[in-house]
Amino acid sequence: MFTNKHVVIAMIVAPILAILAWFAVGEFTGEQPQLAQPGQSYPLVEKSNCRYRSGACDLENGDFRLRLTLQQSGDDAEFLLTASHPLEGVVLAVSAQDTQVPPVAMRATNGQSLEWRIAIGEPPAADQRIRLVAHAGGSRYFADASTTFLQPEG
Repeated sequence: MFTNKHVVIAMIVAPILAILAWFAVGEFTGEQPQLAQPGQSYPLVEKSNCRYRSGACDLENGDFRLRLTLQQSGDDAEFLLTASHPLEGVVLAVSAQDTQVPPVAMRATNGQSLEWRIAIGEPPAADQRIRLVAHAGGSRYFADASTTFLQPEG
């Protein structure tokens, strides 16, 4: 079977053509990215570093990215949010899965509105969730993230 040169060439070319066809179909029939429309709301996706003790949680939707970290000094803790785009405002709430806590506005800490902070009393527990809404370019971006990335090693 492997002595026939046509069979050998077909075994080499077929997987390459299959991979090229996969990408071509995705390019021609896949969903095309669209610009965010003012007044609309868009979900942010938790990236994988939110699901383990990484110290940071990345939230994304297309090229819009937020990174949430916890800064601690003594008994005080504060969330630091860095954004890929200038934000008009951010509200954040930390609560258990089944309870509703009103969100609190974060404050911008640089002149470009790319860095935002909020002081919290103590680090969130493992069963709590972080809910935030960021306003940018007239659109709202919202997320519901786990606090696993904040938990101490142990």
